[in-house]
Amino acid sequence: MYKFLSIVTGIIITIPVMSTIWLVSFFAIDLTFLLSSLISLIGAGLTYSLISVSIYVRFLKKHQLSMKDYRYIRKNLAEANHKIRRLQKALFSIRHLLFLKENMELLRVIKKIHRVTKKKPMRFFQGGERFYFSHLDSAVELTEKYAFFPLSLRKMKKWNKCFIRHVIP
Repeated sequence: MYKFLSIVTGIIITIPVMSTIWLVSFFAIDLTFLLSSLISLIGAGLTYSLISVSIYVRFLKKHQLSMKDYRYIRKNLAEANHKIRRLQKALFSIRHLLFLKENMELLRVIKKIHRVTKKKPMRFFQGGERFYFSHLDSAVELTEKYAFFPLSLRKMKKWNKCFIRHVIP
C-alpha cells in the first residue's frame, strides 16, 4: 500500500508541476520547444524524487524505524514469501483429506502473520522475528519432509517388489 500510495501521489503532483514548468519556460521565458520540454522533464523528475523521499521518510517515522531496520525487515519478508510458497506447494502435494483442514488453517495463519508484518513493520521486532526465523522454517521443513515421505514409501514398495521378482524366481 505504501508503494502504491507513493507512486500515485507522485504522479498526481508531478504532472501539473511539469505542465506549469513547461508553460512558463516556453511562453514566459521564451525558450525553444525542446529546451522547455527538457527543463520540464528535469523538474518533473526532481519533483517525483522529492515526493517519493518525503513519503518514505514519513512512513519510517510513522512506524518508528530507521532505514537500516526497514531494509532488514523487507529482506526477511521477501525470504518469508519464498518460504510460504514452498510451504504451500508442500501442503498441496499432501493428498490426505484428513489433514486438509489443518493444512488450510496453518497456511491461513501464516499468511495473516505475514500480511500484518507487511502492514506494520514494527511488529517484526515485537515477536514476528522469532516466528520468521524458527517457527516458519520448522513448519516448511516438517511439511516438506512429510510430503516427501509417502512418495518415498511408494518408491520403496515398488523397488522391493521388483527386487523380490528378480531375486526369487
